[in-house]
Amino acid sequence: MRRASFTPPVVLAGVLLLTACGSQTADSQNDGLTQRQRSDSPNSPDRSSCGAQASDTPTAPSTSALPGNPAGLEKGGVKITGSSDGARACAEFDVTNHGTEPFTYMITFEFLSDSGEALTNTKQTVPSVKPGRTVKRTVVMSGLPSHPRGAARVRIAEVRSVPAGEAPSDKGTCPPSGVRVYADDGDAAMGLRVVSLHLENCGARTHRLNGYPQLQLLDERHKPVDSVKILHGGSAIATGTGADGAPQQLDLKPGERAYAGLVWRNTVGGGAGDPVNAPYVRVWEKPGAAPVMVSPELDLGTTGKLGVGPWKKDETNGPVTGGGPGAQSPEPSFPPTAPARP
Repeated sequence: MRRASFTPPVVLAGVLLLTACGSQTADSQNDGLTQRQRSDSPNSPDRSSCGAQASDTPTAPSTSALPGNPAGLEKGGVKITGSSDGARACAEFDVTNHGTEPFTYMITFEFLSDSGEALTNTKQTVPSVKPGRTVKRTVVMSGLPSHPRGAARVRIAEVRSVPAGEAPSDKGTCPPSGVRVYADDGDAAMGLRVVSLHLENCGARTHRLNGYPQLQLLDERHKPVDSVKILHGGSAIATGTGADGAPQQLDLKPGERAYAGLVWRNTVGGGAGDPVNAPYVRVWEKPGAAPVMVSPELDLGTTGKLGVGPWKKDETNGPVTGGGPGAQSPEPSFPPTAPARP
């Protein structure tokens, strides 16, 4: 399934004024934004572009003097705490884990011009924040599209969090399990949604699959959603999604990949109850496997059902060199599928 521009609707929260100073060079690998993530170590000498030193402290974050109401700059444990008017406009933010286990946070920031025009957005992942801890990070605005010189704004568009031990991974160090599981951004057409789960064998041994991934739907509070039927095959929802066919045994060699489709509609029918939104899905790639929690943003309307396809081998990707737990992989590409039909 190809990477698509579909972005689920989100509730926007918090606006912070930034000053965009000087000409910047776009980062072609990151949609025109340069990001810096500070070290998790409280002893790290690294400093952000906003001039504050990174820290990892069990105390509550302090609030800087900000234009506007600081209470409006918080969402899901994330708080924007400062801004810069130097050579690079940026915002400092804190991530506080109020839970009882380590969590990994995926945060979407949106940048706007002084007139309110959306310029771009960027995502940052803050891994393994311990319970009761606060970590500081920086999001940097660089190489934005042309807009009148002056104030720009950044706001927290969305915050998602998953247990650190279940965080998805599409690159970087190979997990101890020897496989990565993650979701792509999906396709949408006239209320039909198609998202692919991806699995990569980054280990040193052949990995066997045969059947469908097992799923558990979760709401924003990570509570199970039991009102939705999970059906085998995309045709249970719509034809032509690429999520059909009988399960076949797959023996993935190191570096090989597989994918499985999730298919649903977001339509709402009169008298059918309240719409169901399940941002998270806990995935077991096969019985007995370690779970991975992804966030495909299932806006299921009142349909009450989700289709899941069988694992299929991704023939578009060549082997990744240097397999084995701890090995590094390059940026993934996504297998093509037939376009979704209404």
